[in-house]
Amino acid sequence: MSRKTVHVCSECGAQEAKWHGQCPTCNAWNTLVEEAVRQEATAGTRRLRAVGSTARGQAPRPLRDVGSAPVERMSSGIGELDRVLGGGLVPGSLVLLGGSPGIGKSTLTNMVLGHLAGAGHRTLYVSGEESAEQVRLRAERLSAGAPARGALDVPILAETDLETILHALEDERPEACVIDSVQTLRSAELSGAPGSVGQVREVAARIMELAKAQGTAVILVGHVTKDGALAGPRVLEHLVDCVLQFEGERERPYRELRALKNRFGSTNEAGLFEMRQGGLVEVLDASARFVAEATRAPGSVVLATMEGSRPLLVEVQALVAPSELEQPRRVVSGLDRNRLALVLAILGRHGGIGTGAADVFVNVVGGVRVDEPGCDLAVALAVAGASRGVALADSPRACFGELGLTGELRWVGHPERRLEEAERHGLGEVIAPPDSGPGSRGAATLREALAIAMPGGPQRRPEGVVRASRALSEEAPAGAR
Repeated sequence: MSRKTVHVCSECGAQEAKWHGQCPTCNAWNTLVEEAVRQEATAGTRRLRAVGSTARGQAPRPLRDVGSAPVERMSSGIGELDRVLGGGLVPGSLVLLGGSPGIGKSTLTNMVLGHLAGAGHRTLYVSGEESAEQVRLRAERLSAGAPARGALDVPILAETDLETILHALEDERPEACVIDSVQTLRSAELSGAPGSVGQVREVAARIMELAKAQGTAVILVGHVTKDGALAGPRVLEHLVDCVLQFEGERERPYRELRALKNRFGSTNEAGLFEMRQGGLVEVLDASARFVAEATRAPGSVVLATMEGSRPLLVEVQALVAPSELEQPRRVVSGLDRNRLALVLAILGRHGGIGTGAADVFVNVVGGVRVDEPGCDLAVALAVAGASRGVALADSPRACFGELGLTGELRWVGHPERRLEEAERHGLGEVIAPPDSGPGSRGAATLREALAIAMPGGPQRRPEGVVRASRALSEEAPAGAR
């Protein structure tokens, strides 16, 4: 006997027995989705349960009296992934892995199951997008690598019916399972299409119940929207224990793995991979590679940033060119575009380098994305060097620091680890906020940082930049010049 269903509005949460094109409560169109109705206990049952639990000594108690059970984790065999997860996969946990098509999600999950199978763990791969033959071709390519030698030993089920998959999980009882992807699964108890809000919510909820009941660590592969956000209802991210985002550009070899949510670890960690012919390879010392590839041309600067608890040196490049457009372009890769606009405004007002009539292009080399405010100084110095045509002194030179709206250089976290990483790669003095530590050249303001980085002054300035700087100086009050 099939369960009862109800149609719920995704906007206001109102429930209707039948589907309507327009929600009768909030008048929103096409927001009613079908969901299964779960049986709830009656008031009498809840009262008896409450009385019984109190009698058995389950009353609320202080957290200091609650014992903490040790969490036993399974190593995925990939150090960068274990770092992001907080030490490995937790039995009975749900991990949601999202990323754009072709970024390497299936490759990563195949490598994880291959290592676990090679270590003697029971595994299961559920493919809803590819056939078993297609998955075998990828496993053959990965099996040549050490981290995935057991890829061909992983049992596979090419199925999209939720009930069939749940029966397979109950029969096989794997220790780790990958479902690729959650948007392709469909429950026969709902009439919605696979990937709809109701279907995704029902699929995730029933898989979670079974996984926690039998202690199976499940990795759900999810789709992303055109904006890069995880597709499906937001409740999907609330149901799972860990949300991982696999980022990178398909044209470049580097991939970055970040944790957006983690109930068993920190969300500040990040893992770096390189896509090769034989699969994903961990990048253990990315700083050495980025520093070796750094140029000494104007517009190039090395940023000492932090990826979680790990310092990382990356190259930031900038290009400033005269614009033929009425509204100059601001093109950025690897950074926040709004942050670039803020840095350009500070650079024009407090650094004397205006770019109002010039196109500005800023890129973090290697496809790495930097989200921390400590990148402000590197962006400002790169743009200043590109606009003046001057290479930084002692190039390649490292720097870090956040810029305030009044032109001051503000302190950022973990300065000592950034300086140690720069010293390890022979970058000498690092331009940083005051009192950052030994090995740094302190600068209290942006002007001081510019004087340290480019003591020789301008050599060549694009025509558009000259016009912008001249217009800015004419508009500024006399006391500010």
